Amino acid sequence: MSKEDPHMDGRLEQRDGRWRLRFTRRLAHPPEKVWRALTEPEHVSAWFPFDIEGERAAGAALRFVSRHGESPPFEGEMLTYDPPSTLEFQWGCETLRFEVQPDGDGSLLYFVTTIDELGKAARDAAGWHVCLDALAYDLNGEEPPWTSREHWDEVHPGYVNGSERMPHHRPAHIAPPFDLTVYRPSPSTW
Repeated sequence: MSKEDPHMDGRLEQRDGRWRLRFTRRLAHPPEKVWRALTEPEHVSAWFPFDIEGERAAGAALRFVSRHGESPPFEGEMLTYDPPSTLEFQWGCETLRFEVQPDGDGSLLYFVTTIDELGKAARDAAGWHVCLDALAYDLNGEEPPWTSREHWDEVHPGYVNGSERMPHHRPAHIAPPFDLTVYRPSPSTW
C-alpha cells in the first residue's frame, strides 16, 4: 500500500448487488493530459494491461488484446466517451469507469471497477493499484523503479490484510489478475 498517501489505495463497496473497487488519485497534470494518457494507444500501453482496439465513441465495440499472446482476446463496449472528463467501458464482464476533474493546477482521477466476484477483490485491487501507479509515472515521463510484478507483490498483502478495505477471502499467494510484465513505457514525450 502507498506509504505516501493512504487515499491512493482502493476501497471496496457494495452497490446494487455488485462489488465496486474505487480509487482516487491526485495527478499533477491538467485534465487534457490525463485524458490523453487514458485514451491514446501509445500511452495506454504504458499502464493498461491490454491493448484496446475499437473506435473511441459511446456504443462502439471494443476488443482487448494481450500484447504477448498470454491470453485470448476478449470483447467489450465503450459505454461513455466524453472528453476530457469521462471514459467508461465494458471490459469483459467488468465495467471500468474513469472520471477526470480539474483540481488546481492538476487533476483528480476517479477510477471505479465493478466486479461480480467478491473473492477476487484484493487481487484486482492490487492489480489496478499497480496500473494507476504506472499511469502516474507515464504522465511524469518516467519509468517506474519497479517491475509491475514486483510492485503487485508489494501492495497485494496490504489489500489482503487491510480488513477495512478488503475481505480476507484470498490467500496471499494468489496470482495477479493479468500478466503484469507486459507494460512498456510510452514512446512519445509529453
